[in-house]
Order: sequence, then structure tokens, then C-alpha cells
Amino acid sequence: MSELKYSFRTDALFKILFGKYQSLLKKFVGHLLEINLEDIVEFVVINPEISAEEMKDKFCRLDIRMVVNGQLVDLEIQVMKRKDYTDRCLFYWARQFSTGIEEGEKYSELPRSIIISIMDFVQFPNREKAHSEYQCLEVESHEPLTDKQVLHFFELPKLVPPSKSDSSKELWLKLFKVRTEEELIEIDRLEVPEMTEAIKAYRHIASSNELANIARALSDAGHEKAQALSDARDEGMEAGIKQGEEQEREKWQGVVSEKDAIINELRAKLAMK
Repeated sequence: MSELKYSFRTDALFKILFGKYQSLLKKFVGHLLEINLEDIVEFVVINPEISAEEMKDKFCRLDIRMVVNGQLVDLEIQVMKRKDYTDRCLFYWARQFSTGIEEGEKYSELPRSIIISIMDFVQFPNREKAHSEYQCLEVESHEPLTDKQVLHFFELPKLVPPSKSDSSKELWLKLFKVRTEEELIEIDRLEVPEMTEAIKAYRHIASSNELANIARALSDAGHEKAQALSDARDEGMEAGIKQGEEQEREKWQGVVSEKDAIINELRAKLAMK
């Protein structure tokens, strides 16, 4: 099996690919949100490029933010499992939602805000389905409080191998699950035009100098961040040791002072006799 150097889950490739091939992104997001392509009358990518700030910070989110038919949509790939991941998603939803109107506009004009997370791990082990959709609902009746809060989670490990009976949505997600050249060829052999187009675009980006340079820059940023964290930890440990030594010294000085006071008191009493 030939392991792919870059996959569709590679954050830099993901951002470059869909930044350059926005027609593919439009199809992909349409399938994920179950909107027919002809019904998407507005599609704007807000952050198509990888910014200089992102290049310097390995731990940034290489997400893609869009406006789709008046809705704010944020799409992200998450490879590493984090204990706080759902809280993190809620935080980004809240930030996106709260910036949906300008000063002076009415709250009722806040747009529907959608977070889409494609995850390379299982986040909801009690659910068999790979797709979970969360909204704000009344506990007993499940009546929605609003339709403006939507969070979609797609868990790649729950997907079964690709087949000709798969929907376009399923094939797109399985494309993100691919890890080897053989698995990529297997999807290509299904002769689905959309998949053929996506794989061709992937191969172009995966072999580009642009991706190699950005991946190198992000890797360097990661090394620098790790070194900075290590230095801070070492400095913190050194400061902690010094503080501990000082506290121990002060404690023993207190014990000695107390002992000296007792001895002096006894001496005073003996002198009186």
C-alpha cells in the first residue's frame, strides 16, 4: 500500500485546493448541506487564501468561511481528537454568529450560522451514523428555539468502503478518508465525474511547489512553537524550584527563630532563679 504524502485531510492542501477550485467547493458544500447546486444562488468564499498570520502559527485553524444563500458557513478539517472539541466548535459558532451584523443593525437580521466539522476520529461513540446535526431545541418537545444555530459533524472512521451505490455526499466524505494511492484509485475507478474532477485537482495541488512551501512553513512554525513551549516549561520549572527552595529556606528560618526564642526564654527564667 502506498501511503499518500498529502491527503484531503491535510489542512494546507484542503485550504489551497478549495481556495483555487471554488466550483468543487460549491458542489461539496452543497452536498453536505443537502442543497441542490442549481438552488445555490449566492456562494462567496470569505478567506480563500492562507494568510501570513496562519503561516506563522501551526496551531491556527485552516478553515474555509463562506456565505451560502445568505448563510454564514464555516468548514474545517480536524485530524487530532481534543477533549474540548465540541466546546471549541460552539465558541467558533458564537463568534461567527455574533459578527453577522454591523453596528446599528437589528438582531433579527443575524444570519443563519453553520459550522461543518469533518473529523478524522470518533467524537460520538454512542451514534452509529457518521453524520450528526445539532441545533438548539426544547428538551421535551424538541421544538427548535431558532434555525440560526446549526453544527454538522462528520466522523470519517464510521464510513464504510466506497461503492457505486454511494451518494455524492458519501463519496466526497470517503474521498477525505483516503490514506493510500490504492484507495484513491478505487474511488477514481467508480467513474463519477465529480470525483474524477476532485482527484485531478488534488493531484495538481499535491505535486505543487506552493503546497510544499506552505507545508514546510507550517512545519517550521510548529517546531518554533514546540521550542517556545519547551523553553517556557523549563523556565517555569526552574522558577518553581527556586520558589520552592526559598519557601523551604523561610520555613526553616522560622523554625530556627522559634527555637532560639524558646531557648532565650528558658535562659531568662534560669537567670531569674
